[in-house]
Amino acid sequence: MEETGSAAAFDRMGTLGIEEEFYVVDEYGRPTAGSDELVYESDPPTILDGRLDHELFKTVVETQTPTLDGLDDARSALEDVRNALVDHAEANGFRIAAAGLHPLAKWRELEHAQKPRYRSQLDRIQYPQHRNTTAGLHVHVGVDDADKAVWIANELRWHLPLVLALSANSPYWNGYDTGLASARAKIFEGLPNTGMPTAFESYAAYEQFERRMVETDSIRDRGELWFDVRPHSGHGTVEVRTPDGQRNPEYVLAFVEYVHALVASLADQFEDGASGTDTRREYLDENKWRAMRHGHDASLLTRTGSTAPLGELVDRECDRLGIDGLRTLYDRESGANRQRRLRKQGVATLADDLVLQKNA
Repeated sequence: MEETGSAAAFDRMGTLGIEEEFYVVDEYGRPTAGSDELVYESDPPTILDGRLDHELFKTVVETQTPTLDGLDDARSALEDVRNALVDHAEANGFRIAAAGLHPLAKWRELEHAQKPRYRSQLDRIQYPQHRNTTAGLHVHVGVDDADKAVWIANELRWHLPLVLALSANSPYWNGYDTGLASARAKIFEGLPNTGMPTAFESYAAYEQFERRMVETDSIRDRGELWFDVRPHSGHGTVEVRTPDGQRNPEYVLAFVEYVHALVASLADQFEDGASGTDTRREYLDENKWRAMRHGHDASLLTRTGSTAPLGELVDRECDRLGIDGLRTLYDRESGANRQRRLRKQGVATLADDLVLQKNA
C-alpha cells in the first residue's frame, strides 16, 4: 500500500465498492484459524482473485466486490462474492460466519496473522490491537473531486450513529454479554485514529494530516487512519466504516443504499454551494455512544436540540432520500436482540445462526 494518496484519485462519481469482514469457523460454527489456507494456500474462485485478504487474526478474512458503476449492480455483486467465499471455504473444510464480534471468539486463544503489516501494528499498539477481534462492513462511494469528498465526509458524520444503531450486531465479546448492542464499535475505538474524525476544511488539510501522520511514524500508511468515515485517497471514494458485520445480505444492501443516497444528496448540496454544518464533536460522540449502547432502542440527539427515537429518524431519512431499505431493516429484529434470544437456546444455536448460507 502506498504511504499516502492523491487528489487525482477522485475522478468518478457514484461508483460503489463493498468490503466485508467475515469469521472463518469450523463445522460447529466456532472461530478457527483458516485465513492462511483460504488466502495463500489455495486458489480462490475467479471473482475473489485479488479481492480476498486476511485480517489481524487468522480467523478473519475480508472480501471486496469489484468497483461497481452504481447501485443497480450491488445485489448481484454482493451475492456472487459471498457465494464464492462460502464455496471456497467449504472446499477447504471451513464455514463462514458474520457478526460485528463473534460471540465465541476469545482473543487470547486466537492466532495472529504473521503479515509484517499486522506484526508492526501489534508491536506498536499492543493491548488494544491484540484484543481486536472485530469484523465490519465498509461502503465506498466514488466522488469526482477531492474537496467535495472531504466536505461530504464531514457532513456524513452526523448520520453515522443512525447507521451504527441499525447495524448493531455484537452484544458479546470474549464470551461475555457486554450490555452493549455494538461492542465492536467500543472495542475498535480502543485503537488510535478511530471513531468520529474532526472536520477537515479542505483536501489539502486532510492530505497534510495524512502525510504528517506518516512522516512522524504515527501510522505506517494511509490505511491506518481507521476513522468511521474517511475520504479514501487511494480509491477516490468516501468510505463509511461504521456498520457491524452482517449475516443477512439484505441488511448490507440497506446500508449500501443509504450511504449511496447520502453521498449523492450531499454532493448536490456541495455543488449548490451549501456551507458545512458546524457540529460539536461531543454531540457526535454522544450519539455514537447511544447507538452502540442501545441499538434499535436508541434515541438520538437532533440538530434542533431535542431527541428522537431511531424509528422516527429512519422514517425521516427514508422519506427525504426516497429509499426504503432502512425502514425494512428497522422493522425486523435487531442483530443484537437476535443474538441474545438465540443464546438462551445454547451457544451451538447461536453460532450456527451466524453462518452464511448461499443466496441467503
